[in-house]
Amino acid sequence: MAKFRMSEERYKALKDELNYLQTVREKEVSELIKEARSFGDLSENSEYDEAKTEQGMLYSKIAEIKNLIENAEIIEHSKETGKVGLGTVVTVIDLETNEEEEYHIVSSQEADPLNYKVSEESPFGASLIGHKDGDTITVHAPAGDIKYKIKKIARAR
Repeated sequence: MAKFRMSEERYKALKDELNYLQTVREKEVSELIKEARSFGDLSENSEYDEAKTEQGMLYSKIAEIKNLIENAEIIEHSKETGKVGLGTVVTVIDLETNEEEEYHIVSSQEADPLNYKVSEESPFGASLIGHKDGDTITVHAPAGDIKYKIKKIARAR
């Protein structure tokens, strides 16, 4: 079975979400089903069908989170100073557009590119790992190679 690399924070967040789904949300869905049954004939009861679909999605989500937790590999933030690693915040300059952006290097379980959290396993994240301030990196993207200069590396807040 594959291991899912994640930080201690992500692991705790998954456990909290699982607890919520198994206690609060499961009871809510159970109540929806109970209420829908009270409407009568189940063969033509759309509320019942929707509640059962919701229950199926809930159980699927619970199984997914359990799998993540059971196969979690807790990773430490990089302790190496001065180099890009997991848990660092990197400021880069796009050498073509001269735009500056800041990215947080995270595990694949925590990646959220829209919020500038990139996975260490993504092409961009992997290109940054191990580099120092002032280094120039090349990211091989579908649109072509993009060059960045590392301006600053900091520990995650």
